[in-house]
Amino acid sequence: MKWYSRLYVSESIGKKANRIKWRINHNAGTLSVYVIAFASNHDNLLDIIPAWNLMQKSYPKEDVKIIGLAKGYDEALALVRDIVDETYQNTGSVDVWRYLKEERRNSA
Repeated sequence: MKWYSRLYVSESIGKKANRIKWRINHNAGTLSVYVIAFASNHDNLLDIIPAWNLMQKSYPKEDVKIIGLAKGYDEALALVRDIVDETYQNTGSVDVWRYLKEERRNSA
């Protein structure tokens, strides 16, 4: 599991993001927290995954690249919309992966 360096967080997560990241990394309980990750297939833009899914031993965590955290599914949907809107405003396309890769390169 990899974390995006400029993690997107919903308002309800706010300053608790580092503690929630620690809990996810250490398989501690995280009720109603959803992670936004790069899509696991090429037909989608992003995946919304309940954090408790990542606690399952059979879940393929090594392939997950997390770019956002949200509390509740509705906030996760709003966060995805914000990420896609930001991508479109800055690039004119919805290629989120390419946009975030460029953003990371430019911020380094």
